[in-house]
Amino acid sequence: MAFYLLIDNSNSFTKFALSSAKRVGAVRRLPTPEVSIRSVKGLLKDWNFEAVILCSVVPAKGALLRKIFAKTFLLEVSASTDLGVGIDYPQPASIGADRLANAVAVALLYRPPAVVVDFGTAVTFDIISKERCYIGGVIAPGLEAMTDYLHQRTAKLPKISLLEPPGVIGKSTKHAMLAGAVYGYRGLVREILLKIRHALPGRRPLNVIATGGYAELIAADLPEITEVRPKLTLDGLRLIANRHFPKKDPQESSFSP
Repeated sequence: MAFYLLIDNSNSFTKFALSSAKRVGAVRRLPTPEVSIRSVKGLLKDWNFEAVILCSVVPAKGALLRKIFAKTFLLEVSASTDLGVGIDYPQPASIGADRLANAVAVALLYRPPAVVVDFGTAVTFDIISKERCYIGGVIAPGLEAMTDYLHQRTAKLPKISLLEPPGVIGKSTKHAMLAGAVYGYRGLVREILLKIRHALPGRRPLNVIATGGYAELIAADLPEITEVRPKLTLDGLRLIANRHFPKKDPQESSFSP
């Protein structure tokens, strides 16, 4: 039995992961529109756990997940949760729970100051000061949202699957769109990171950790990004959970990811 079930309920997909106190193991996911009592119970029918740690940015699905796990100990992450990091932000309750989990992971697993770049439905930049305090962020349209908009609003531009373009000068409509999307997006990320670096005091190196669906693609030619960590949000949930379960996982030695 794993100690935790971690749930990252985001706009596009909802991830479920078994975790011990020290590491995140197996991950399963559902498209968020398909999250239901039946689909969740079917997905997790062979999993055993003692506590549920939830972060949700989709209110209706978050309420449904709370109902599903009503008979299990459930900790839902918010700005009022004991996170182990500070928050220096005018309206803490407005910060997405996934962004808080990312901030916790980066603050505790890397040396701040640091930035989390999360390539999801939107791309978010969350900044953690050298004092391990969440101090704010940036939100920009997601890469897929931008390319879908071109397809939806123009008569002849196709819907494309995002991948590395063969070059900056497109030799077809598809390749031209890929060049604009991927190279343009790298430029967006690079410029925002440059402005963040200039806005932070001191000269300490800035750790930039990327996560989310297109992190590998965009980070491939961005030396500004220190590391890509696909399970960053889940690791943040694990670390938050550890503050609320100080007793070590009795199954740690036998847990298999």
